[in-house]
Amino acid sequence: MNWLFLCLCSNWWLLLCRYSENSVGIDLNFHCFACSFNSVAYLQQIWWFEVDGQFEFPFPAGTYSLFFRLQLGRAAKRFGRRICNTEHVHGWDIKPVQFQLWTSDGQYASSQCFLEDPGKWNLYHAGDFVVDGTNASTKLKFSMTQIDCTHTKGGLCLDSILVYPCKLKEGLGHF
Repeated sequence: MNWLFLCLCSNWWLLLCRYSENSVGIDLNFHCFACSFNSVAYLQQIWWFEVDGQFEFPFPAGTYSLFFRLQLGRAAKRFGRRICNTEHVHGWDIKPVQFQLWTSDGQYASSQCFLEDPGKWNLYHAGDFVVDGTNASTKLKFSMTQIDCTHTKGGLCLDSILVYPCKLKEGLGHF
């Protein structure tokens, strides 16, 4: 079962997602809406990795950044404490991951980087987009890919997608 939840706060939007696996990798298709905050997508081992999604929302005018919230290692709780098992983390240092963003008005942004810092939740910047003051909804499409079948990759948690106003980036430290 796939799900997507959009959390609206005064200055930012958080997409929480759950995944379903298929036989050749992972495909995150966001079709149904639900509310849950206690699970993340975990990939133990795959050959290629592709996450994509889209949503539409009437953002206020401004410039925004889209981030993927990821952790190398399996997030868990033991005796009520948060822990991270990095046993299956491998392959993310061989080729960079590509992040992309498209908007309904034709804007495009992309970035790429190696995933680092096992055991720590990190925000990976996909790109920025601008919303004008027309009060129309903006449709966002986003993706994260690492398609290289020469090696396996594993040990990755995907928690959420974060859309944040660029003018408030200094507040991202608590995510």
